[in-house]
Amino acid sequence: MRHLPLTSITSKKSPLYLFNLRIRNSTNNGHFADTLKIYSSMLRNTHVHGNSFTFPLLFKACAALTSLYDGTKLHAHVLQLGFQQDIFVQTSILDMYSKCSDLASARNVFDEMLTKNVVSWNTMISAYCRGFCVMEAMDLLKEMRGFGFELSASTFIGVVAACSDLRLGSSLHCCVFKLGLLQCELPLANSVMNMYVKCGLIDGARSVFDTLDERSIVSWTTIIDGYINIGNVGEAINLFNGMRQAMGVCQDMVLFIKIISGCVQAGNLLLASSVHSLVLKSGYDGEDQMDNLVLNMYAKCGDFVSAQRVFEKVDEKCIFLWTSMIAAYAQNGYPAEALELFKRLVRTGLEPNEATIASTLSACADLGSLSVGKEIEHYVKLNGLASNRQVQTSLIHMFCKCGSVEKAEEVFEGVLQRDLAVWSAMINGYAIHGMGDKALKLFHQMQMTEIFSLDHIVFTSILLACSHSGFVEDGLKYFKSMENDYGMEPGIEHYTCLVDLLGRAGHFNLALKTIQEMPVHVQAQVWSPLLSACRKHRNIELGEYVARKLLDLNPGNTSNYVLMANIYTSGGRWKEAAVTRSIMRNRGLVKEPGWSQVEINGYIHVFTAGDRSHHQSAGIYRKLDELNVKLKEAGYIAETDMVVHDLENEEKEDSLKVHSERLAVAWGLISTDSGTTLTIIKNLQTCGDCHSFLKFTSKVTGRHLIVRDGQRFHHFQSGSCSCKDFW
Repeated sequence: MRHLPLTSITSKKSPLYLFNLRIRNSTNNGHFADTLKIYSSMLRNTHVHGNSFTFPLLFKACAALTSLYDGTKLHAHVLQLGFQQDIFVQTSILDMYSKCSDLASARNVFDEMLTKNVVSWNTMISAYCRGFCVMEAMDLLKEMRGFGFELSASTFIGVVAACSDLRLGSSLHCCVFKLGLLQCELPLANSVMNMYVKCGLIDGARSVFDTLDERSIVSWTTIIDGYINIGNVGEAINLFNGMRQAMGVCQDMVLFIKIISGCVQAGNLLLASSVHSLVLKSGYDGEDQMDNLVLNMYAKCGDFVSAQRVFEKVDEKCIFLWTSMIAAYAQNGYPAEALELFKRLVRTGLEPNEATIASTLSACADLGSLSVGKEIEHYVKLNGLASNRQVQTSLIHMFCKCGSVEKAEEVFEGVLQRDLAVWSAMINGYAIHGMGDKALKLFHQMQMTEIFSLDHIVFTSILLACSHSGFVEDGLKYFKSMENDYGMEPGIEHYTCLVDLLGRAGHFNLALKTIQEMPVHVQAQVWSPLLSACRKHRNIELGEYVARKLLDLNPGNTSNYVLMANIYTSGGRWKEAAVTRSIMRNRGLVKEPGWSQVEINGYIHVFTAGDRSHHQSAGIYRKLDELNVKLKEAGYIAETDMVVHDLENEEKEDSLKVHSERLAVAWGLISTDSGTTLTIIKNLQTCGDCHSFLKFTSKVTGRHLIVRDGQRFHHFQSGSCSCKDFW
């Protein structure tokens, strides 16, 4: 028998057959642009046009490329060739228009088809579902059934998947159940489960899941995700363990993503470690996305050692992994580590993206290092990120938190297209600096010039501005405006700002009335600012009432005991103050130590009260003694009523003289030229006497002193403070 070479066989085939082979192979391999080029070449070189086999492939390529332009041209070409009534070609045209988001053209093609099959109807229904036109899809489904077509699982899957209305979804569930499709079509059952999960009805999803004889990885992932979404991580883990024991189901990356999100939600480190072990056993470690997720999981669970171990283990680190590690440090109180990691990233030559820069600037803002902030701004400009709005917003926030409102304003003015985040950042900057007038003026300017919807964040900034500036009437007006004019339900942060505003201004009856009218779940969060106000106004009776409320609600919060002890101290009730501190000690609670820092020539110097560990400690205390003499000559009198122990007045004054911010100021005066502005960062609220000390120091030294304490910024100049003693 004679064997012909393959080339001899294919050479005898028609040109159209050969081109169709090439078109099919190109399309099947995902080379959609090449598919269209092959057909164009065929038309130019052979004068042969396509057939009913060619055109569905070409329209599939147009759909994959979402090229409406090419699809429309090809449609015109098909009409010229007389394929109007070819059901396969017409269905492929319909599908192309649907995937190119041209529903009107898809419907026109569908309506002009003289003959329609189940595929045609399903394609049009899917088109409506893809465009979130669920009711139109439902109408078409009823029409299809009216014409006597058999409804299949394929018909319903798209409709159920697009459904976000529980009532409609339940009706669809009943329909597919009556048709007997649910038990025999697993993809449809999964779609029904997912519909219930999206609608928040986990019991509906579970009822479907429990009736399944066969369960795929999609089934397990859907139900596990449903429980995680409603916060029932325990049941999600139980299901996960049950799935691992089931035969024939292999875990995939999507499932691990869901389980990891559950670990983050629960904050359970033991669970997180177990899941990580499973990830390693399943061989998904080394995947960029998975490494990133595991790192974030450990960071959210507070285990930075494990997070760093995951990070260091990866040889080829992508920018997303670097960003996650930097963000983990920045968001959890390790700003210095975040900045150090950023410097290390820059040395690798890998280019940071806007998210990396934003996280780094956030760390810089927390640290309060203006010099480092300026270095990052310079880097941003050199690397073409200065016009990115996320970066610009972060720069505004950073400069405000580092004490330079002027630099923040400079960045703000340079933003050409401001979104709500940009405006909010600048408004919040004015708020924390006690510049309430500027904050409200900018808010009004935004309302006049922009058309976007306001959010909860900008109202928090406005209420904060009113609180720090004593604008009681404005604060009440904006709080009411949230609900009445913008339809927003106030959150805990808004109620907290309102109570803080009323308490600071001494409107205790109104503050109490406001708390009592709040939703019960919010009340527990807003007593603390009222207790702080009681300390400011030395309202011992109300302070005792508020403290009892707070200690019942949260007996482990140290600051509540400290505030109450200080209230007793201010009234000279030393016995009660001592008892309060004793209760705190007996419960194993320790007051957070106060510290202050000052940045000199790029180096941050940190001091605690009575600190003598600095290498220039002797000089610092000499400077402080000299300064105290000048302050007394200028009229400074120590406010000793906040000293926490029952001492003689002279001893009280001595204890106040060594507070951490005073040591930081003394070092700043020694280390900088006359007239240099000093920025002090303090972790706790400044006491009344140190506030007075700083006012007098600004007067006798001629310095501008900027102090960021645990509450806000104070600008001390020429013997007065920007807070106007309202703090």
